[in-house]
Amino acid sequence: MSNIVSYDERVKNFSWKIAEDELDYKPGQPINIGWYCSDRICQMGKGDKYALLWENAMGVEKKYTYNDLRLTSNTIGHFLRSVGIEAEDRVCIFLERIPELYLSFVGILKIGAIAQPLFSAFGEESLFIRLENAGTKAIITQRKHLGKVRKIVDKLPNLKHIIVVDHDGKKELMDNEVVFSLETATPVEDLKIHPTVAESPSVLHYTSGTTGQPKGVKHVHYSLISQYLTTKWVLDLQDDDIYWCTADPGWVTGTSYGIIGPFSMGVTQCVLEAGFSAEAWYKFIEKYKISMWYSAPTAIRSLMKAGEEIIKKFNLSSLRHLASVGEPLNSEAVIWSERVLGMPFYDTYWQTETGSMILCNYPGMKVKPGSMGKPFPGITAAILDIKTFEPVAQGVVGLIGLKPDWPALMRTYWANEETFKKKFENGWYLPGDRARIDSDGYYWFVGRDDDVINTGGHLVSPFEVESALLEHEAVAESAVVSKPDEINMEVVKAFVTLKPGFEANDDTELLIMNFIRKKLSPLAMPQEIEFIEKLPKTRSGKIMRRILHAQEWGEEIGDTSTLEDD
Repeated sequence: MSNIVSYDERVKNFSWKIAEDELDYKPGQPINIGWYCSDRICQMGKGDKYALLWENAMGVEKKYTYNDLRLTSNTIGHFLRSVGIEAEDRVCIFLERIPELYLSFVGILKIGAIAQPLFSAFGEESLFIRLENAGTKAIITQRKHLGKVRKIVDKLPNLKHIIVVDHDGKKELMDNEVVFSLETATPVEDLKIHPTVAESPSVLHYTSGTTGQPKGVKHVHYSLISQYLTTKWVLDLQDDDIYWCTADPGWVTGTSYGIIGPFSMGVTQCVLEAGFSAEAWYKFIEKYKISMWYSAPTAIRSLMKAGEEIIKKFNLSSLRHLASVGEPLNSEAVIWSERVLGMPFYDTYWQTETGSMILCNYPGMKVKPGSMGKPFPGITAAILDIKTFEPVAQGVVGLIGLKPDWPALMRTYWANEETFKKKFENGWYLPGDRARIDSDGYYWFVGRDDDVINTGGHLVSPFEVESALLEHEAVAESAVVSKPDEINMEVVKAFVTLKPGFEANDDTELLIMNFIRKKLSPLAMPQEIEFIEKLPKTRSGKIMRRILHAQEWGEEIGDTSTLEDD
């Protein structure tokens, strides 16, 4: 049965109590995300239903039912308690996307500890910064990453336990290191669930640190209310869906919508532990008959770059709904997916700090390619003046502002309350992005507050220029920043990667310039196009424009711990 109801109807009758009632939660009672994602689903009679279908690059498969999820998370929770982990202790999950990552996350929350997922490709310095800031007590990792932990453990007095999930017994363990294997551990049928309440801390996610040091974003168990309902209404997950969220749980999408959302709804989800390739992804969709697919603009553009012929090799008829997250989705990608997949990608806007989706395109609502959509019901949003922080008129570019009253909003930055308070002005939470609202109430992204280019007193949206560039047949990806200019203070510069078959030369630049001249105002036109092999990106796929900006302005690049291949 579809979850589709008209957007206006949703807004008119909205209350967060809708989610509370569906989850049988009453304010003041205990609420534990781990229990809701496993035990509750079994109590609903779905214990034999698959929760997780996992496959790696070698074709090895593992399958877990909801009862398996309940038992394995119980077993992990019991083990953590046995080594001294208590409520609100931080437990870092430093694993590849193996099943233990997903199972550990649920087990940590069950005992009231705080899950701290970190991307497994971090080097020891990036790992150290985050473990030190959080005062992490235990880390769950695997042999291939153990060396990184050993290099920094002496500098981390709070780190008491290093838990290795795949030790083969060949190498001697060091102090504080202990082996845990789900294959040999005795399954724990009954685990006393810690009675966490709405404001009990649950997850500590670290932002990528675009300015200054990475910040620990603290979420609470009540965030489940937002995550559950947005999963149901925006991703439109239904009981018989096979769901694939391509995000790594080292990032917030991979936990809010790669663990909590689908598991709390009792939906079957798939995980592919392998690097990107168009053929591998299409094959995965065909094999598991995936029906709902949540991915990122970078991945979608990579699929576009791979061409349309490859799609014809696969049966993708199982797909019924597609959504995108991570950075704004260019209109070209929406139009492409409608043409080649028969349906659009629905863009969703949110961030680590918001914990759940904020501005979205919804099933049943008209998609305007390139738009962020409308506020999720229960979210009060506006576009604010950049100086007064008062709402501005329709069509005027300003800062996105959100009334801080939805369940999944972060509660603070860990050990950094001062920076947390700076995220609020005049009663609004400020995500740090600029946008405008059109006459139909749709939001249109303009850029990060510090990305917007002021050329001769006129504001230029990098996103608008990038979108125009992507419409040219030669352009695979683009990133637009400002560069110094004696007359206008700053002007537009574009960095472009080309599709196969196109050469980086003056003729190609002229063709692209002539093409976008018809689409952009003279002020928004790039003064220069630089062709490069690849754009700098975070490991979660976001283009790091600030690195290109810093290069142009001769500035310090800053934190690059989340940079690909760093």
